[in-house]
Amino acid sequence: MSSLAYSIWAFAPHAAGTEAKMYVLIALVYLAGSGLVLSGLLKGVNRLQRFYAMFLPAFAGYAVLWSLAWFVLKKGAGEWTGAALSTVFFAWTIWSFLGRPLGFWLAAFVLFTLHTFGYFMGAAWMHGLLERGIEGWEQSQVVVAAKLGWGLFHGLGFGSGMGFAFGWWQRLTK
Repeated sequence: MSSLAYSIWAFAPHAAGTEAKMYVLIALVYLAGSGLVLSGLLKGVNRLQRFYAMFLPAFAGYAVLWSLAWFVLKKGAGEWTGAALSTVFFAWTIWSFLGRPLGFWLAAFVLFTLHTFGYFMGAAWMHGLLERGIEGWEQSQVVVAAKLGWGLFHGLGFGSGMGFAFGWWQRLTK
């Protein structure tokens, strides 16, 4: 899902007109498609409906908090502040929907850690690829691969963190 959302940035970075509008467009892709990919994290019946009921407000808040931190504080401080605030908000929202089981801070910490590791691994991938290039590839092709790689790493980290949090909290609510 993350690579699909990042593909907007990779293939059509100016499609939305401004950086802020591009962030909104990417967030809408996440919001629309994540339930189809991630609703299996929930146990029980009506997983897709229940997933969207909790994921939509959790991810919308995540996206707003991360974007605000980025636009106000910029690179570095904005990324770290955004990661901390947005993942804690995301975790709190999901935790609340799951009935507030024990272990909030452990799962929130793991979510933050895996999400942030994936995000910064993706950044390192992108910047490394842009600096070194790929032999035989045009620069425009390298840029696309670099951006999609960032999306892949970020998605793997965020998805792993979500998987842990959902599994941990649902195990504790038996």
